[in-house]
Amino acid sequence: MAFLMPRITKLLRLKFSTLAQSGGGEYGKITDHLRQSLERIVGKEGVATSLAVREHHGKDESYHTCLPPEAVVFPTQVEQISDIAKLCTRERIPMIPFGTGTGLEGGVGAIKGGLCVDLTRMSSVVEVCSDDFYCSVQPGVTRQALNRALRDTGLWFPIDPGADASVCGMAATRASGTNAVR
Repeated sequence: MAFLMPRITKLLRLKFSTLAQSGGGEYGKITDHLRQSLERIVGKEGVATSLAVREHHGKDESYHTCLPPEAVVFPTQVEQISDIAKLCTRERIPMIPFGTGTGLEGGVGAIKGGLCVDLTRMSSVVEVCSDDFYCSVQPGVTRQALNRALRDTGLWFPIDPGADASVCGMAATRASGTNAVR
């Protein structure tokens, strides 16, 4: 099964490798100017800074304390994620991907501040090729949505971590559940 996740992972690796090459150091903060730049990328409605939205994105199903990001963006296209990653790299802003918030690892906590990239608006099944047992999905597709798209093909996505997690998040955390074979 192919995902758009490798492209997003590559962008995030670019961010972290750039920070490592520059010697680490302090991270930047999201200023009004940076927020306006983000709004130019995803639109004004695609950037949230309210405490309620930030707190929702700073906590998953783990026992860890809520660590909200400074802002949340809601991209709808891979190109927008690329532009966001370039901006965050230049300004040294940590990026935290967010799928559905069902993780048990505490990975959505913004321990160094930063920007949460909510992938839920990228929720399309791009292609299903049942002859090759292959499909391509956007990172916000959940396992239940994927199974609905596969229903008429005779295929099934058996991974079930017990929540309607995003396929992207399941790949990122190796979530599998009781139907997996490792």
